[in-house]
Amino acid sequence: MAFDGITVAAITGELQNTLTDGRINRIAQTEGDELLLTIARAPERGGGQVRLLLSADATLPLLYLYEGNKQAPMTAPNFCMLLRKHLQNGRIREIVQPGLERIVRFRIEHLNEMGDLTTKTLLIELMGKYSNIIFLDADEQTIIDAIKRVPSSVSSVREVLPGRTYFIPQTRENPLEATADSVCRMLGSVAGPLAKAIYGSFAGISPVVAQELCFRAGLDGDEPAISAGEDGLGRLAAEFVSLMQSVREGAFTPTLYRETDTGIVREYAAIPLTMYEKDAAITADHMESISALLSGYYARKNSQTRIRQKSADLRSLVRTALERTVRKLEQQRKQLADTQKRDRYRLYGDLLTTYGYDIPMGVKEAVLNDYTTGQEVRIPLDETLSAAQNGTRYYERYARQKRTAEAVEEQLTQTEEAVSHLESVAAALDIAQTEGDLAQIRQELMESGYIRNRVQQQTGRNGRKKGGSREPASKPLHYISSDGFDIYVGKNNTQNDQLTFREANGGDWWFHAKKIPGSHVVLMTGGREVPDRAFEEAAALAGYYSKGREQDKVEIDYLRRRDVKKPAGAKPGFVVYYTNFSMAIAPDISSLREVSATSSACSL
Repeated sequence: MAFDGITVAAITGELQNTLTDGRINRIAQTEGDELLLTIARAPERGGGQVRLLLSADATLPLLYLYEGNKQAPMTAPNFCMLLRKHLQNGRIREIVQPGLERIVRFRIEHLNEMGDLTTKTLLIELMGKYSNIIFLDADEQTIIDAIKRVPSSVSSVREVLPGRTYFIPQTRENPLEATADSVCRMLGSVAGPLAKAIYGSFAGISPVVAQELCFRAGLDGDEPAISAGEDGLGRLAAEFVSLMQSVREGAFTPTLYRETDTGIVREYAAIPLTMYEKDAAITADHMESISALLSGYYARKNSQTRIRQKSADLRSLVRTALERTVRKLEQQRKQLADTQKRDRYRLYGDLLTTYGYDIPMGVKEAVLNDYTTGQEVRIPLDETLSAAQNGTRYYERYARQKRTAEAVEEQLTQTEEAVSHLESVAAALDIAQTEGDLAQIRQELMESGYIRNRVQQQTGRNGRKKGGSREPASKPLHYISSDGFDIYVGKNNTQNDQLTFREANGGDWWFHAKKIPGSHVVLMTGGREVPDRAFEEAAALAGYYSKGREQDKVEIDYLRRRDVKKPAGAKPGFVVYYTNFSMAIAPDISSLREVSATSSACSL
């Protein structure tokens, strides 16, 4: 699923039809490598406002029309301020893609400081780890600035710095200029696999498109190119030229291909992939636009990627604390095990006190009869001490180990609770979806003492970094069962406590994965009788939002909410219950409908 040159051509065509002559009303840098432009469309193109997302993320570069909105930092970064100075209220005059490169240029007309009309270029390079958003002067050769500056110490091929000359490193042929003869000549001499020869020789061609071209030509893309023969290469060249003609004409069919049985997305493309459309196990979903396809496929993935990046510090902190606490737990268990022989020392003391009068000084061992069992007991002795003194030492050793055991048992309980708490926080980080979720987790870690005062001083009372973006309120996930019941899922310990003890009624049903860190799940009954299917769906949610998500089946405990208790002073998310039902269920929630946070009825 590559954001290849053909996909870029499709999104470029859509943007040309939608944004040309549009005015840039707002520029926001929502992430360190991401822009969100709000554009007023020209009346002849439908009018109204649309948003354009440009992301130069190294793992997930994106460009598409964005239907939602994003929170921007309270203080705009320098690159954003620069763009606002030059491009705010500018008009987009042209949107072009050079060749089939993964590059889109926006030529924007605006008034400079003197009131003169001038043109500058904002371009995005969608090239994996080399992705960037670059602002160019009117000549389109001089770099004014970039969202990611690249000095010579990072790249010896091309510096991306203010004042440097901009150029595109050309390493492969432009497929839009290829002819049937040039395709045959280029591929006929390659010894490697045919599909690899195609995408390795021409810019903007992904491995999937290369395999599709081979399929259309009746060739095996994994076979050596030289084995295709003259006829095979001729068919391939004809298909290649035909596809490029379709790209030039803008004949795109944005399609999502998924497995019919599981719904798992196998691939997407801006052109028909006949190798999938002829497969009965694959279902093709044709989308109304390339932006709709990219938004539908990448929106959640992009959100998850961003959240994982932003939670990296918390993940590292929790992982380190958990490793340290687990080591402490192992040491305490070993220490407790070492005290288990304390009763033997008391027995030695009792026997030496009873029979000590008959034991001479200077012996290293005494063999005495245990009057409780009738067995002989060998007792090591300090030959410099009398039997009574040896007995006193064994009593002292017994008392010392008894005190140690009592203290360690209490510490052990506390450490086990700390491990359980940290594991639950780690599970919450895995399912966090918004910065609000992370803010709640950060606040919990602060209150638990895992984040020190130095970090606390940099955050507000809600755990948000001062000067950072305004996080939206974080709420539990909301699902609707097949029978119309509301099911809520806490995404962290704060939400778990609020959901279980503030929002749920005593007659509602509560679910949790058995002895596994995970979310509290509440099935709201509304006083109605709950069918078996609703129980199973709520249990599946509890399994899915737990550490057992990857298992075939997860054992789930469920009971009335009134029977769930929280001990005084317990850590967030910790509860106890003494009677429950259980079921083993597959953590599959594909049949459940999630309700958006804005329409959720939960009052959290």
